Amino acid sequence: MKNLFDAATAEGVKTRIAQLTPDTARVWGTMYPAQMLAHCSLAMEMAVGDSNPPPMFVGRIIGPTLRRLALGNEDPMRRNSPTSPHLVVQGDRDLETERTRLTGLIDRFTSAGPAGCTRHPHTFFGRLTPDEWARLMYKHTDHHLRQFGV
Repeated sequence: MKNLFDAATAEGVKTRIAQLTPDTARVWGTMYPAQMLAHCSLAMEMAVGDSNPPPMFVGRIIGPTLRRLALGNEDPMRRNSPTSPHLVVQGDRDLETERTRLTGLIDRFTSAGPAGCTRHPHTFFGRLTPDEWARLMYKHTDHHLRQFGV
């Protein structure tokens, strides 16, 4: 399964990120390209342990079951999937600033490997192994890049 510990997969994701422009049209959703990059950075900051938002109540109930469904296959994430309030991005963002931020976080995550992954539970899915974090971060970023057709 694709994951962001794999250097070639990470490079492919960064190549897709480089294709975004401020005018790239979204296929679904409400975010603009720079907001989407900021949103993905917030998720990556969770994966590397820079932020530790509290668990969502509903995640405690259904998170482990949905984790197996979401991470146990190659299927992409579904359109308009719900998100943690911690990951909601509003207002104007600068595309180049957000692109640099996200690609830096991807590089950091990939180069650190499993040892650099957070031990803090995911806000919805609960405790994840480093490999699950790597798959989730790939799937999440891929989901939003597909949102913009790149």
